[in-house]
Amino acid sequence: MTRPGEPVTGGCVFCDIVAGQEETSLVHEDDTVVAFMDLHPVTPGHVLVVPRAHAVGLEDLDEDTGAQVWSVGHRLARALRRSGLPCEGINLFVCDGEAAWQTVFHFHLHVIPRSAGDGWEVSPESDVERGRSHLDAEAQAIRRAFR
Repeated sequence: MTRPGEPVTGGCVFCDIVAGQEETSLVHEDDTVVAFMDLHPVTPGHVLVVPRAHAVGLEDLDEDTGAQVWSVGHRLARALRRSGLPCEGINLFVCDGEAAWQTVFHFHLHVIPRSAGDGWEVSPESDVERGRSHLDAEAQAIRRAFR
């Protein structure tokens, strides 16, 4: 049995990668995170930043580890722009939960280099405008939960 925050080897592919039990193309590692090439990239240069300690999603991720994930993601985004790989922009992408397209249930940050016409789409556009009363009620609910 593992304790909270320990890698879950044998049942989580990212824990197996962190433990050196799965092959990967390593980009960066430190005491808190590992960054490696996505085996199924949406564009060339697609990197994943994964905490060493198992955390299913954002709810399970401690703030210090989360800060390191984002710091390494930021550094990788800068590196991608200087790498010579096609990169006119960057998407930093988190899928937190099945409804948000999470398929590996170990928190990870996608760092995705983008170029015009690269063929990958996320369609965040919406023509629906929420009424102010709905937005205010939602903001109030979030403020209460944030405390």
